[in-house]
Amino acid sequence: MFIASSLDGFIARENGGIDWLFHGNYGYKKFYSSIDTVVMGRKTYDLAKRLEKRPFKSKRIIVFTRRVVKGVEFSRNPVTTMKSLVKEQGKTIWLIGGGEISKTLVNAGIVDEVILSIHPRILGAGIPLFEGMRETGLKHVKTKSFKSGLVQITYSVKKG
Repeated sequence: MFIASSLDGFIARENGGIDWLFHGNYGYKKFYSSIDTVVMGRKTYDLAKRLEKRPFKSKRIIVFTRRVVKGVEFSRNPVTTMKSLVKEQGKTIWLIGGGEISKTLVNAGIVDEVILSIHPRILGAGIPLFEGMRETGLKHVKTKSFKSGLVQITYSVKKG
């Protein structure tokens, strides 16, 4: 899971807006080269499509949704799909979000790493990152801070 949030734990404004996010590398290019599959919920995919005509075009994309999405793989059962995906040969799988799918996969114990980029902004309201997630132990791997005030924390998820 490689995701950004405000200091108060929101991944987007209440209307889904992400205009407050910083633009820049912040380790994204290195991370992106380490993955071959991108998984996300339909709302996140719709947002990505508004930002780029063919988002993640060099990667395998799987969208978790209850309806057909043209041009990409889609699944109605994220837990079963992810359990199958992690058994396949390949690079890292990127769970980009959003909040609902992140909650489902964290609660199912499938997420094994969280890279959280905390932007120095308090939104006060919005779509929460951690709402409804079960208690999950994390082990600190590293922290990196940037001149912009962004702090990126990497955790491995404790199993069991």
